[in-house]
Amino acid sequence: MNSQVLHKDVVNVCKTIYDPEIPQNIWDLGLVYSVEIEERTKIDGDAREVLDEGKPINESGETFMHAAIVMTLTTPSCPVGPEFLNTVKTRVQSVEGIDRCNVELVWDPPWNQSMMSEEAQTMLGMELNRPMLDGTRAGGNGDWE
Repeated sequence: MNSQVLHKDVVNVCKTIYDPEIPQNIWDLGLVYSVEIEERTKIDGDAREVLDEGKPINESGETFMHAAIVMTLTTPSCPVGPEFLNTVKTRVQSVEGIDRCNVELVWDPPWNQSMMSEEAQTMLGMELNRPMLDGTRAGGNGDWE
């Protein structure tokens, strides 16, 4: 299956996984920093994955699709952190065509509300602070600064 199609499918799954404390999905919250899909090769039938300059080594010919997700949480003190990451991994691995998934938790850059999509900000009742066509700012007093 095409890795671009799989990427879109993984993003769509991320849009169905909701943060346990904020009623929005992890994609629109901006918790997912990157999604990479690549074909990897099984060596000698075991789980070792070997890459040569970013390309799979094709000794046995048996390949699988691997999803690598880099994400964060809204706070390091999230009480369900490890459990939540396991949920993301399990849900992404359920995508047809994805055989394995690795979810890496990072704290840099730290998450903040500006990483949320405009739709998520609107749904949560936040004021959007973006330029309008008339030179003012939505939700602001008209100053650019």
